[in-house]
Amino acid sequence: MKYFLMLIFPVFLMTGCAELQQFVNSTMSEPTNAEISDGLKEALNIGISKGADQLSAKDGYFKSAYKILLPPEARKITDRLQNIPGFSNAEDIILEKINRGAEDAASKAKPIFIKAIKSMTISDVLNILMGPDDAATQYLKSATYNTLYSEFNPVIVNSLNKFNAIEYWSKVTNAYNSIPLVKQVNPRLDDYVTKQALDGLFKMVANEEKEIRRNPVKRVTELLKKVFAKQDSNRQ
Repeated sequence: MKYFLMLIFPVFLMTGCAELQQFVNSTMSEPTNAEISDGLKEALNIGISKGADQLSAKDGYFKSAYKILLPPEARKITDRLQNIPGFSNAEDIILEKINRGAEDAASKAKPIFIKAIKSMTISDVLNILMGPDDAATQYLKSATYNTLYSEFNPVIVNSLNKFNAIEYWSKVTNAYNSIPLVKQVNPRLDDYVTKQALDGLFKMVANEEKEIRRNPVKRVTELLKKVFAKQDSNRQ
């Protein structure tokens, strides 16, 4: 019996080592171009989904680091209206309305971003993988911002109208323009809010992308682990 075990042990050891090596090779092998493409798109989808969900929740903009503030010229208006009856708290009211509008619109932004992600080519993703922490986000912003704006702006307009923000802002600007000797102003509220809302969403996505790139715990699927392991090895 002892002699038999001595004979089969080397065979067992060799078989075990072969299986172990096969396992190591399968887990440590270089990701294919298709895997890199799928991995980056998956990472962006995760970031966009999380960003859109958080920002579209109540107070997602209004009580967060992405809160949309009034433009400088608008603050001049609200400051001058503080002593006019009915407009003493105009800034507080309009701030909440524009942020509520952005939150409402953010819930509809996800499919627009996902469509943009799907259009990325293999060449794009290969360059992005070894880029800076926000390379994918910057790519999306530069490649799709104008298209996203044109699709997102009507949603913002509808959302602002839903919360009566544009109507209220019209009353505010009309009240301001009725003050003698002031320079007449008519800022486009929807344009400003759209840009701020999109910038906030891109910042949220960039933060998620950075987390996935830097923090292995955030790589919640085997594909993400494999793809970003290649990034890690090239940064060492």
